[in-house]
Amino acid sequence: MSVDKKINKVVLAYSGGLDTSVILKWLEEKYDCEVVTFTADLGQGAELEDAKSKAESHGVKEIFIEDLREDFVSNYVFPMFRANTLYEGKYLLGTAIARPLIAKRQIEIAHQVGADAVCHGATGKGNDQVRFELAYYGLDPNINVIAPWREWNLNSRSKLIDFAEKHQIAITKDKKGEAPFSVDANLLHTSSEGKLLEDPSLECPEDVYQRTVSPENAPDIATYLDIEFSKGDPVAINGEKLSPAELLTRLNKDGGENGIGRLDLVENRSIGMKSRGIYETPGGTILLEAHRGIEQITLDREACHLKDEIMPRYAELIYNGFWFSPERRMLQALIDESQGNVSGNVKVKLYKGGVSVVGRSSSESLYSLEHVTFEEDDVYNQIDAEGFIKLSALRLRLAKKD
Repeated sequence: MSVDKKINKVVLAYSGGLDTSVILKWLEEKYDCEVVTFTADLGQGAELEDAKSKAESHGVKEIFIEDLREDFVSNYVFPMFRANTLYEGKYLLGTAIARPLIAKRQIEIAHQVGADAVCHGATGKGNDQVRFELAYYGLDPNINVIAPWREWNLNSRSKLIDFAEKHQIAITKDKKGEAPFSVDANLLHTSSEGKLLEDPSLECPEDVYQRTVSPENAPDIATYLDIEFSKGDPVAINGEKLSPAELLTRLNKDGGENGIGRLDLVENRSIGMKSRGIYETPGGTILLEAHRGIEQITLDREACHLKDEIMPRYAELIYNGFWFSPERRMLQALIDESQGNVSGNVKVKLYKGGVSVVGRSSSESLYSLEHVTFEEDDVYNQIDAEGFIKLSALRLRLAKKD
């Protein structure tokens, strides 16, 4: 953004960590503007009161701290899981799906307090700058966007620390000692990147993992869960009705204790480079397997196959920041239409890093024991298959005609 443009008030996505604390002071110096901080509780486990006290210590007058866990799971995570979404066949998009909600609230707060700009702390090398800004512009085409990492010369950890010390910004000991990797977390996952993880030939150290025990150290006895679905969304575990956030929290606990949901991935970033991330998505991994399990008996074959065909496109839209695009909404409508009869119960088995479906039942089931049994039946005439096969083979036979 051009520094010549006068900014009066900016809403900063603020975590209270070193980067955003430096950004807060830098904004005041660079733009001579009032800064409003916004901190979203998405289930990251951080102490949000600490962020509030830090913002107050910097003289911030308008501080927004909001619990968005239920909104996050209900309106972002669950719609994504209805599609069985995986990016590049592996990644459950825990970071990507959180950005549009944060951006949406930033824009709403900007309108509420009369701010003329929003600001994020994403670097110029990553995906998040794209995700935040596409969401900002999709919701308010005229908003001013400030991306400090693309403007300032504080392009190293040591320079950030020097700036913080100069301006008496509190630095936690782990940051001053230069943390070995960076972490993004929310109720769906944790993502660890950088430093010792940047060499993809080296195995990730065990102490990087935060939500899962190693599969080797998981219990020797399997855990069984009965997950109830209604129209594609999970609503209960072992007969206990739970809110969306409560349900994902419970799955995270059971999955983490059983070493489920670890992923070491080298992915293709939207800006063109490859990066390595260590992800933990215990509850999401269970949910994906269970949702596919209930679809197996409730979803028509061609509807199921069509969903699988469009899923990679849908995943790319989310990964690349197009949550608020018309094409994502169109695909979402198709996906949601498919979930009308996706209701019932799935029994899953959790054991030493693995999750498997071991039972499914539904009043909407399309599974017909009468038709598939190897015993005698009165509903299927096997001779009918002969005509079907011959018609299917006709073009193949003509192609081989002498």
